Amino acid sequence: MVTPVPGGRMIKSELIAKLAEENPHLTQRDIERVVSVVLERMIQALEGGGRVELRGFGALSVRSRDARAGRNPRTGEPVDVRAKHVPFFKSGKELRERLNLSGDE
Repeated sequence: MVTPVPGGRMIKSELIAKLAEENPHLTQRDIERVVSVVLERMIQALEGGGRVELRGFGALSVRSRDARAGRNPRTGEPVDVRAKHVPFFKSGKELRERLNLSGDE
């Protein structure tokens, strides 16, 4: 039985194993394929400048960061940092509420 440790992390193979455990009518290979396709489609949407919204979980989008002058933390010397695009995640209301349950309801 694959159970993530509270406060731990879950990697892709653990997610696939958990889904296989909960769906014995599907093969592990089919589940791997589905997870890979879903993640690939999300990446493609972000590459195209789109947004991926998973209701109750959150939304992924891409933000642009301008070029800037940075510093090498080891030497303190100035370094030019190129402009780039970075993924941005905004959690959904349901996720935030579940993460902030304090038990004193």
